[in-house]
Amino acid sequence: MRQIPLGYVATYGDVASLAQLPGHARLVGYALHALPEYSDVPWQRVINAQGKLSLGRAYPGGDLHQRHLLEAEGIVFDANGNIDLKRFRWQP
Repeated sequence: MRQIPLGYVATYGDVASLAQLPGHARLVGYALHALPEYSDVPWQRVINAQGKLSLGRAYPGGDLHQRHLLEAEGIVFDANGNIDLKRFRWQP
């Protein structure tokens, strides 16, 4: 996750594949959930495969926090709250 550049996102599945764990996107989610509160891992750059934020289910308001962090990096959301993966998805 530290390799994802500022202003780009990757999906949970992307991160799993890069970790040589294809098909284990949920495992990435569990790992992110286990991060300490003040971790310097750029967790906000990992989103779901539909270009949406998933954090709101686990932490009420967490999706808004994630959105603000991503917007501060220059990532744009559409009217439905989605990120254009063709534009902002990191391709290593």
